Amino acid sequence: MKIVETITEMRQVRERLAEPVAFVPTMGYLHEGHLSLLRYARAENSSLVVSLFVNPAQFGEQEDFSTYPRDTESDFALMAKEKTNIVFMPSTVEMYPPNFNSWVDIRRISEKLEGASRPGHFRGVATICAKLFNIIQPDRVYIGQKDAQQALVIKRMVAELNLNLELITLPTVREPDGLAVSSRNVYLSPAERQAAVILYRALCLVRGLWSQGEKDAEKTRQQMVNLIKQEPLAAIDYVSIADAETLEELDTVKPGALVSMAVRIGETRLIDNVALD
Repeated sequence: MKIVETITEMRQVRERLAEPVAFVPTMGYLHEGHLSLLRYARAENSSLVVSLFVNPAQFGEQEDFSTYPRDTESDFALMAKEKTNIVFMPSTVEMYPPNFNSWVDIRRISEKLEGASRPGHFRGVATICAKLFNIIQPDRVYIGQKDAQQALVIKRMVAELNLNLELITLPTVREPDGLAVSSRNVYLSPAERQAAVILYRALCLVRGLWSQGEKDAEKTRQQMVNLIKQEPLAAIDYVSIADAETLEELDTVKPGALVSMAVRIGETRLIDNVALD
């Protein structure tokens, strides 16, 4: 496994990688969700590149960039175990040199849900992904469904900017009790960790209602809200039942609808989602 810190060197080593080349973008502090992406990518491709870059452009002023969990040595060990060929770990100034002022902005879908709660977040996500894709030139990129809106923004960017790669989205990885695996789970106290399962319970409620034939979206949203409010440590940011391509809120639940939410458990903001089939 080779660690590369500059764009120039990354482009040089890319030329020597066996095709096809897979790429998994990460901000480090790897968990089982990341590792599932690495395993799929490793199994389906001749070479694997993983980025390790905590992207300041996707954090708001009041968000946790400086305290975002980091454990580089553990990340290296896990990447090596999954037979990663290249770890691309640039500095902030390497990716955003002085006077940097070029941004990728995917409109409309990036302005809803997470975008409404975190202005500028998806501009930062789209910009860093566009830069990484351009630098690494992967044949396939692997991302997770847990960040469903992020996955949709990247999908739209790849299609509309005619990027020459295949984007593969893999299912959310969950703890045994259903909580979605996330780097931010480390912030939860034992009591908050127990309370956080309310997100998964709310998704299970929706799937149960859907299987029973309930199609009234507002009624379903309200039942989700009522359930989450039963947990004293939970504070709802949003609850959504939307079209999976446009993120427009639905009046009638339909197959493929994206059910998503953001809920604060104590001081930790968690997201989760499920697509109804």
